[in-house]
Amino acid sequence: MNSSPSTVEPVAKNQAPLLFLILFFMVQATILTVFTVPFAWSLVWLAIGSYFLRMFGITAAYHRYFSHASFKTSRVFQFVLAWIGAMAMQKGPLWWAAHHRNHHKYSDTEKDIHSPSRKGFWYSHMFWFLRNDYNEYEPKLIPDFYKYPELRLLDKYHWIAPLSYAVLLYLVGGWAWLVYGYAVSTFFLGHATWTINSLSHVYGSVRYDSRDTSKNNLWLALLTMGEGWHNNHHYYCSSVNQGFYWYEVDVSYYILKTLSLFGIVWDLKKPPKKVLEEGLLRDREQKESKRLLHSTKQTNKIKNKVGVLST
Repeated sequence: MNSSPSTVEPVAKNQAPLLFLILFFMVQATILTVFTVPFAWSLVWLAIGSYFLRMFGITAAYHRYFSHASFKTSRVFQFVLAWIGAMAMQKGPLWWAAHHRNHHKYSDTEKDIHSPSRKGFWYSHMFWFLRNDYNEYEPKLIPDFYKYPELRLLDKYHWIAPLSYAVLLYLVGGWAWLVYGYAVSTFFLGHATWTINSLSHVYGSVRYDSRDTSKNNLWLALLTMGEGWHNNHHYYCSSVNQGFYWYEVDVSYYILKTLSLFGIVWDLKKPPKKVLEEGLLRDREQKESKRLLHSTKQTNKIKNKVGVLST
């Protein structure tokens, strides 16, 4: 088959759909296996480390690199990023990025594959992810990365990465490591990641007019290493940092910035000055609006009290 994105047909993504579905629902259920292992803080730290390692694979690799090309790296490290992302059990990098690019193109419209305002909370949170309709993607949506055969191979057999990771954990630390390092960690990793599709389009603040329901949410940013600044991101999605200002925590960006100091990644795209200035202006306007609203409420309370006393 010709690998040119302009001539190929949509690619069937899920070569082992039954295996993937079994693994997916096992992970949701096996959170209960935590009760089969004696509690130990070392296991908790293992789960946390496994969570953040693979969260970085989603946020920095699948999202900021493969979906938005917000920085550059070598072909070798590109594959490393893809593998870490695939370990999160959210299918392959090309599949993920292609669908995400479509999400931005049709955000919060009928064509958006996971809009809570259109499809409902739980559908946008996780159930869209399991539909057979989305086992395919259009290579023309991601021609910049589809050209790499190693990425197409990993994408086709995406289930190998999480399965290998689970086996490795078991071989190193036995059942306890498998439970905490994989089952517990993957359960929370999945739901934390999916909050960006669901909660971050419902709860939070709006700085920019992004023409959708995206919100900025500090708590989600902390859970997802910076992805919670979703309104920022939807307004200027090419930026490697989603926390546009120093006080907006964005751990994924901090790591990428550190890697850039060693030449592992480079050409990190930042939001232009105009976007930053617009954001600060909107913040000041919103703060002043809240101040005036509060002042008006206080004035009305005083008037009401005076009115009661005068009667």
